[in-house]
Amino acid sequence: MAKKPVTSRSGRFFKLAGMTASVAGQYAGQRARRFMGREESEETRSEQYSRMADQLVDTLGELKGAVMKVGQIASQTQDFLPKEFSNALQKLQKEAPPMPFEIILQQVESELGKPVGELFEHLDATPYAAASIGQVHRARLHGGKEVIVKVQYPGVDDSCDSDLKQLRMALRLGGLLKMPKESVDQLFAEIRIRLKEELDYENEAVNLAAFQQFHREDHWIKIPTVIASHSARRVLTMELVEGDHISEVTPERYNQDTINTIGHRIFTMMADELFRHHCIHGDPHAGNFAFRPDGTIVLYDFGCVKKLKPAIVDAYRMALISALDEDYAGLDQHLIALGARVESQPAVDEAYYAMWRDILIKPFRGDSPYDFAQSDIHKDVAAKTTTVFKYLDYFKPPVESIFIDRMIAGHYWMMKRLGVQAAFRGELEQYLRPEREPAGADPLS
Repeated sequence: MAKKPVTSRSGRFFKLAGMTASVAGQYAGQRARRFMGREESEETRSEQYSRMADQLVDTLGELKGAVMKVGQIASQTQDFLPKEFSNALQKLQKEAPPMPFEIILQQVESELGKPVGELFEHLDATPYAAASIGQVHRARLHGGKEVIVKVQYPGVDDSCDSDLKQLRMALRLGGLLKMPKESVDQLFAEIRIRLKEELDYENEAVNLAAFQQFHREDHWIKIPTVIASHSARRVLTMELVEGDHISEVTPERYNQDTINTIGHRIFTMMADELFRHHCIHGDPHAGNFAFRPDGTIVLYDFGCVKKLKPAIVDAYRMALISALDEDYAGLDQHLIALGARVESQPAVDEAYYAMWRDILIKPFRGDSPYDFAQSDIHKDVAAKTTTVFKYLDYFKPPVESIFIDRMIAGHYWMMKRLGVQAAFRGELEQYLRPEREPAGADPLS
């Protein structure tokens, strides 16, 4: 029997408080055993962390909302939590279980102020997609236009601040946050700002229009148009723009040349948003993209958009140039400008930077196509995460650029799942050093 959804602020509070108490109790037990000289093995500690992580994931997945979104972000941030938690939180990247349809109907009528029958000729009871803060239903307007209706889960926005405080308390009392308080404050403040924006569907409508303008000359990008008459703060109705989910991009319908072209277009789209428009799509998981056999890319969900300061983009660009040129002294300084390095600490050993450069440069090493399907960059990164502890006091979460890292990680996984084979060095150089010879034209133009 399915659990009844927790939609009230008080219900969410007590659910999270119960999880916090349990996680804190388990951590206190660990510390007490160590205090009494009963040191646990690494295997035992890992098992305990895994149990705590599973409880955390189950609670966040059930509550959805702000806490589930933070969990999704945390799963992509290697230095945020112990690896057992990062691994467990990967589950939250999958589609969430749907909210009962009667709750969705109540939310639509409450927000739009009319009975559903007056608003739509038909509204599908089965969700088109379900995510952390809302779900999407296919519908048809009176007059026959096919649309999708994005509906925010009740209570999610009202409980956002309370949810974040409870989650932060759970992570702190569980001894799980591996960073200074100042960095935690900055990180949660940034996440709160993005979540507040994402919970405002009127803001998302503005973002949709902005990105349509950014990509107005890119015939191969499709972004849905908002139906303003059927939209409000917690309901967003858009034209239906369909494409294939990444799991449907198969050799029977997509040859390797088309997949490679899609890969180049994804890179161009990402680089244009970062370096030209200083405004990025901050939630690039597979559910927010669709594809067509002619090489078209469909973009969905513009709730999480990060506008970047020009100085941050320039520091990011200069850091990449220094890394490519193996100028590690320059890289160190640009990371300080980016807010990723603690300026008061001495320079980082160049060998440490060289190790990470050699891992991350693989797709940009030369002119030969890189096979993302066979990529093991993520495994190499995971294998080296223990080296972070040596320089724990030297680095801090780059709050202003954390969504750039999230964007790049999300696109890496899409390239891998698609099986892209492409060389991006020339295209990267064009964005980093525009005075150099430009990259080639779009293959399917």
